[in-house]
Amino acid sequence: MTMPVLTTRRLVLRPPRAEDAEPIARYLNDFAVSGNLARVPYPYHVSDARAWLRTRRPDLPPEEMNFSIEAAGLGYVGHVGYHAAGSGPVIGYWLGRPFWGQGIMTEAAEACLDWFFATSAAPAVYSGVFHFNAASLAIQRKLGFTETGRSSLLCLARGVEVEHIDTQLTRSVWKARQA
Repeated sequence: MTMPVLTTRRLVLRPPRAEDAEPIARYLNDFAVSGNLARVPYPYHVSDARAWLRTRRPDLPPEEMNFSIEAAGLGYVGHVGYHAAGSGPVIGYWLGRPFWGQGIMTEAAEACLDWFFATSAAPAVYSGVFHFNAASLAIQRKLGFTETGRSSLLCLARGVEVEHIDTQLTRSVWKARQA
């Protein structure tokens, strides 16, 4: 599959590029951002971003696609994408702190979910948040995710297991939301 470019009213979601390494490192080297993510270490360096970017290929299946988020007039602001897990595809996302509270991530995740359900046969997408991340949980609720339980998940930035609110969005709920 060729990596698509998605556009919304204010955003372009495009394939990650090597030149994204510096803004990725700048925004993820903020504990307020990385401390909300399971798979991101802190401190976060340009070398970490470059290593991750080398794993991105245009021929990945939808369950492993990732999109860099560019906002009009702002440039690179964050990231949204998928990774495969035992339960099924998991959507994850982050936004640089200067861009919080502007509806950017809701807009980006909505476009990404539209693309995913149009491209994939997966019956559901999974996600979740650490128990203290009310803003991210609010985004998921707006998009139709429902809580399915609680678990414990390692947060690399914190170096400890943290209580995690597990969520799920089914294809049928997404389609009903779009109708």
